[in-house]
Amino acid sequence: MKKIKIILSVISVFVFAFLATGIVIKETSYAAEVSIDKPIKMVFSEFNKHENFKSWIPEIKSYEVVNENFGKTGSVYNIIVENQNQEIKMIQRILAYVPNEKVTFYFDAENMLKKDDYVFTEKNGITTISLNSSCNSKTYIMSCMLPYFKGKLERQSQVYLDNFKEFLEAQKPLENRF
Repeated sequence: MKKIKIILSVISVFVFAFLATGIVIKETSYAAEVSIDKPIKMVFSEFNKHENFKSWIPEIKSYEVVNENFGKTGSVYNIIVENQNQEIKMIQRILAYVPNEKVTFYFDAENMLKKDDYVFTEKNGITTISLNSSCNSKTYIMSCMLPYFKGKLERQSQVYLDNFKEFLEAQKPLENRF
């Protein structure tokens, strides 16, 4: 009987700690960065072309324009990604779009809300993309889980940036393209 009480006490502590996570941590934030040996105009342009997304984010199954504004800010897109043989529908909004400097995306993916802020800088012909990302949730249980997935989210974002670098550096230079 004593062993059962100890086991139940340990389980209770873990459950309490898990549920307290959602109260204590309201937002999960992380960063990623990549440097690409290409000029900033080319990097920014190629980064924002919808037709390129599948080349560096292979999980994207479809990308549909809902509303595309002239200045890009406020544009809305529907995206379907496949994750572990499950389709996830997302709505992407562009919150900020400053050519050759910055683009900020807001994603509503079922229970997860995510903001990706990409900043582009160039030094000596090498462009650096810096990502600052923040996630929160619509549901309490998901908000309890997000902090435990921070490392996975960070690694996934870094993989996507590395994939973009490989995609872009593999392209042959076109003179006077940008």
